[in-house]
Amino acid sequence: MKHIQHFKTATSGISLPEKFTFPFYYQPHPLAKIAAKELQDYLENQNDFIHNFGFNADDKETAIGKMFGVLVVKNKQNELGYLAAFSGKLEDESCPETFVPPVFDLRTKNSFYRKGELEIEQISIQLEALKSDRNYLRLKKEVKKLSKEIEDDLALQRKKLKLNKSKRKALKKENINADDFKNLEKKLTQESYNDQFFYKELVEYYNAKIDKKRTNLINIEANISTLKKLRKTTSAFLQQTLFEKFQFLNQQKESKALIDIFNNPEIKPPAGSGECAAPKLLQFAFKNDLTPICMAEFWWGISPNSAIRKHKNFYPACQSRCKPILEHMLSGIKMDENLLIKEISKDKDLEIIYEDDVLIAVNKPAEFLSVPGKEISDSVYTRIKDKYPNATGPLIVHRLDMSTSGILLLTKTKEANKVLQSQFINRSIKKRYVALLDGNLPENKGKIKLPLRVDLDDRPKQLVCYEHGKNAETIWEVIERKNNKTRVYFYPITGRTHQLRVHAAHKNGLNSPIIGDDLYGKKENRLHLHAEFIEFLHPTTNEKMNFRIAPDF
Repeated sequence: MKHIQHFKTATSGISLPEKFTFPFYYQPHPLAKIAAKELQDYLENQNDFIHNFGFNADDKETAIGKMFGVLVVKNKQNELGYLAAFSGKLEDESCPETFVPPVFDLRTKNSFYRKGELEIEQISIQLEALKSDRNYLRLKKEVKKLSKEIEDDLALQRKKLKLNKSKRKALKKENINADDFKNLEKKLTQESYNDQFFYKELVEYYNAKIDKKRTNLINIEANISTLKKLRKTTSAFLQQTLFEKFQFLNQQKESKALIDIFNNPEIKPPAGSGECAAPKLLQFAFKNDLTPICMAEFWWGISPNSAIRKHKNFYPACQSRCKPILEHMLSGIKMDENLLIKEISKDKDLEIIYEDDVLIAVNKPAEFLSVPGKEISDSVYTRIKDKYPNATGPLIVHRLDMSTSGILLLTKTKEANKVLQSQFINRSIKKRYVALLDGNLPENKGKIKLPLRVDLDDRPKQLVCYEHGKNAETIWEVIERKNNKTRVYFYPITGRTHQLRVHAAHKNGLNSPIIGDDLYGKKENRLHLHAEFIEFLHPTTNEKMNFRIAPDF
């Protein structure tokens, strides 16, 4: 079978995993690491395809990195090997024999998808021709200019009419005899009628003046609107057909269409669903009676501008596109435990470092929730609520990420909570974090400004987004450099989700992930990020208070 790769590295001494990889949170098995390393060696030296991964400093404009995956498999003869795949498509649209084929090949010659794409392309060409037509642009400009002139003149005429009306009203109030008043009233009535007639005639004149130009413009814009609707319906039909053509197998050879996997009629499958590496690998394995042993996916190439991807780093399968598909494909297969929902905090103590009638300060351990999650109930909030059942108000004043350790403030009364919350909102509270970064920073201090928003395709990760992101600012300074690691202080000005983690890891931030960051870097024993210091005004005494707890790393 041409797509199965035989290990070049000796693997006889490596035990097979008892369960398959949980694809959304994992440490690669040694066999998957070896397969990935062999694939990376191939990528560094291959001449089978053309793709700009961004390694050439002179050609960054069209560069784009890509996710690659490996799946270690066993055939019916119990022979071990691995499959390789890439997400999406390569720049030259090829699929070398090193990689398994797509689940459904969209771009074969004369396929319905190719024809549909050409049809949509032709509609788009017609649309662009209409929208950029000189006559259309001239008409649009003329109608806009003339409409403004007419609007301004009619507004001026209405002001004159209003002024004339005021003058007539004033004349009627003058002391004159009955006969003169009767003649005056007749005269003023005629003037009012003349004003109204003039304005009506003026409106009709202007309408006639602009109507011809406006009619021609409306006809062109109606054609544009028709083409837009045609493109939309053609695209929707093509997408629907595509969703039906994408059929995914599981180990029991049960086939399920993409449209049925995303079974909510109000939610369409996200763009690119089914074209990621993981579904391609599993589809080929099930189709050819291969038993999946373990898998891993890694990034190859330059990091995107928004998301954080590091060259050669391993990453889990995405949530929005892959999770529903893989849930079907992996049904019936025993997998590793989902550590994302494992209550590892049960054996951890919550240290109270300060307490009075209204205030509590705790030292939150790493991998411990501030508030209950969907799957995990144990948290700082639940433990404090159990300890102080008579406490009023929301208790929690601010939060720390589950993986972050350090000082967390809580209150026993809603009044104290409101006072402290206002200090956080007004940014009068001073906070300092300690972090250990992977790499040597070239500078000693600085400020990072990268706006953030949630990654809708892969929650809870955050993206850098200048269009829709919220302002996020962090001041940092180096404490020490040692063993190719840098210890820093972080002073967050804003408090966005994962702010320090993204600002550290992003290529336009410090480009050095925090050690142990399983979302934006490499997983280790813990995330090396700690809320070390906080200073604030006591909510009732108004005295300045501060706490400092050193990290355990």
